[in-house]
Amino acid sequence: MSITVFFSYAHEDESLRDKLANHLSILKRLGKIEAWHDRQILPSNEWDKQINTHLETANIILLLISDDFLASDYCWDVEVNRAMVRHEAKEACVIPIILRPCDWQGAPFGKLQGLPRDMRPVTTWDNIDSAFTDIAKGIRRLAEELGKLQSEAELPTLQNRAYSAESSINQSDSIAAQNTLNISNSSITNMVVTGSIHYNEGDAKKE
Repeated sequence: MSITVFFSYAHEDESLRDKLANHLSILKRLGKIEAWHDRQILPSNEWDKQINTHLETANIILLLISDDFLASDYCWDVEVNRAMVRHEAKEACVIPIILRPCDWQGAPFGKLQGLPRDMRPVTTWDNIDSAFTDIAKGIRRLAEELGKLQSEAELPTLQNRAYSAESSINQSDSIAAQNTLNISNSSITNMVVTGSIHYNEGDAKKE
């Protein structure tokens, strides 16, 4: 099962979000992650329900930080708040991604290790592809670690299923053997009754 990634961002940063998504493409192709953002909401769907559903089920929540993100009431009041609650409950991992220079000190996510390296805003790098590559590598490391933990957590369940299946097979074999024994005993009884075989009581006492 792949790790699910949720993009929390301001629409003013859509082009930077798309750039980051491109850098995560290899992880998607390898089946390590499934990424989601609100532009994937289909027509006629209720957008707030769709966002809440994916926000509640994501393994990794990316907060794409900029001045527009900090100014967005929805990003701040809904997505950041819920992301941090899930992070504190160890239900998800929140990663602040610093896109553009802004004063984010004192924010709830300020205590978390973010990306890119040294929390240097993406747009201040000489080459933003280098910044996004650094971010993608960090997300890869976390996704692989979470994937490993997920597999280890599923192992006992798989073992239990295997044990149940084995027990069921053994039980079926036991029932089949008992049925065979019953059939054999019934057949012997019938042969004794009909005289097909002779039962010598004296021989039985010797045994």
